[in-house]
Amino acid sequence: HEITGNPEKLEGAKAFILQGLEDGTLRPIIDRTFPFDQIVEAHCYLESNEQFGKIVMTV
Repeated sequence: HEITGNPEKLEGAKAFILQGLEDGTLRPIIDRTFPFDQIVEAHCYLESNEQFGKIVMTV
C-alpha cells in the first residue's frame, strides 16, 4: 500500500518498470509454458510450488 496508495510513488514505480522492460534490464522469468487445453495441469503445477518464475498459458 505504500506505493499503490501514493500516486506519485506509483507513477515512479510504473516508469521504473516500463523503462526496465524497454531497455532489457528487467526481464520476466518464465518457468514453463502450457497450451490452454492443459489448464488443469498448469494449475496443478502452480499448486505444487515447484516453479521458479511465471507460468504462461498460450491460446
